[in-house]
Amino acid sequence: MPLQTHLDMQHPEPDRALEEFVVDRPGSIIFVGHHLSTGTQVRCLIRTISLGGAVLEIGEGLEVPNNFFLEILGIHDEIGCTLVKREGSAVTVGFNMLIDPEFLHHVIRLNFEASQ
Repeated sequence: MPLQTHLDMQHPEPDRALEEFVVDRPGSIIFVGHHLSTGTQVRCLIRTISLGGAVLEIGEGLEVPNNFFLEILGIHDEIGCTLVKREGSAVTVGFNMLIDPEFLHHVIRLNFEASQ
């Protein structure tokens, strides 16, 4: 059977193909320095997250590098990110690799448990 591909004409944008989850969870943007050193951190609020990226909120005057690590409060793994776009305080990032679905489930579960 041949591989069939299907383009959803109602949602043709590829970056909208992954389901986003509202988490409103604090995090940190960790700048990547010389020889991949990490030092400078900027706090952010992770508004939404998916397997492929996130929307962050930061101060409008803060500079964001094109490449950085994202750390989610309560989870000490760092996610490699690339800046996709910025509109005011909203920053859209793509993850350098899709995150594991179990990791995403853990992030969502942490958010749910915190709201109880």
